[in-house]
Amino acid sequence: MFISLTEGILTIRADGICTTALAAVMLLLGVWLKAHSRLLRKYCLPAPVVGGTLAMLLVFLGHETGLFQIEFDTQFQIPFMISFFTAVGLGAKLSAFSKGVNKGGKLLLIYWLITAFISLCQNLIGLLVGHLIGLEPAYALLSSAISMVGGHGAAGAYGSTFLKMGYPASMEVGASAATFGLIAAVMSGGPMGRFLIEKYHLRPEAEKEAPEVPEKPKDTDLTYQQLAKLDILINVSAILICMGLGVWLAQGVGSLLNMTFPSYVCAMFVGVLVRNLNEQFHFYQFSESLVGSFGEIMLNLYLAIVLMSLKLWEMAGILSGVMLIVLAHVAFMLLMCYFVVFRVLGSNYDAAVMCAGLCGHGLGAVPSAMVNMTVLADQYGVSRKAFLIVPVVGSCLADLAYQPHTLLLIKLFVENLN
Repeated sequence: MFISLTEGILTIRADGICTTALAAVMLLLGVWLKAHSRLLRKYCLPAPVVGGTLAMLLVFLGHETGLFQIEFDTQFQIPFMISFFTAVGLGAKLSAFSKGVNKGGKLLLIYWLITAFISLCQNLIGLLVGHLIGLEPAYALLSSAISMVGGHGAAGAYGSTFLKMGYPASMEVGASAATFGLIAAVMSGGPMGRFLIEKYHLRPEAEKEAPEVPEKPKDTDLTYQQLAKLDILINVSAILICMGLGVWLAQGVGSLLNMTFPSYVCAMFVGVLVRNLNEQFHFYQFSESLVGSFGEIMLNLYLAIVLMSLKLWEMAGILSGVMLIVLAHVAFMLLMCYFVVFRVLGSNYDAAVMCAGLCGHGLGAVPSAMVNMTVLADQYGVSRKAFLIVPVVGSCLADLAYQPHTLLLIKLFVENLN
């Protein structure tokens, strides 16, 4: 870290290591604030968003007052993001998804198709609103399905791609849209579910059979405290190898498509392949808890760095446009849930809870969906179908659905303009 006076202004320049250390400090501060604030817990704001936003506002205050300026080195931001999605891929056990399909049956497929259709509409709405207000297509798409469905991670991944294509505010736009979407997800999903339940006097169906007892963890799924040092090394090495293969594969796919392809997408799919090959052939002792914890830490540090390094003054002319697009997405989601999704899913209690979940991961993230549904379950009762189907679709299948048409629209509306 270097501290100097530049033109009479106190300037702090943090290198990559110091930036990561400061991100960890803000992450811990966010955890502490959430633990002591009922409001933050109620709206499910992630700790890195809380801490990172405080740092962002501090940097903005210094710039506006001219008293000081802080510059961050974000060289570890992309590796952290790729690490997280690699861990997501390694956590995708296809046998679990097939089990969910067998139990949810037709309803799961319908819900997935709904999420795919909504994500396409989000992209089209973003492009339309962006055109009307004079916002460039790259920023409009970043404010749409990429951030609404993919969240902060996808916004950062695609944002770095657009940055290389010549759109300097890409990271800021993506992070802002994802943050607005996350807040909207937890503020709209629960009320929408409650509105449908109360309006139509819905209640969960009576249990016809004893609830399924969760399976006990198998011996092969040990916690990382129980793993031998060699097993820990192998698990971490597998993550790094998947990251390397994913980056290499993304370069190849990008060459074939004649465009920059997001590395995290390929890293995630390599992780899926490695995990399920290992399930079949048992190459090494896989630890779900270790990989999951690793991915969560990487995501938290990534989010903290993204928000810390946001330069609000550089996006003053874009922020209002991003906010307008996000508000359009929220309005569209609520109208779709009330007039279409609720009825297509069966117009029953399960459908109402799934609408709350759809608002969660369709505007924010899977944790937002789970929070929305848990609030309803605590007050009205559990919807077993919703708690089975929504996480399965939101955690993986929704990402698979929105990316093909997103990449196509990038090819049509962004690259052709350069």
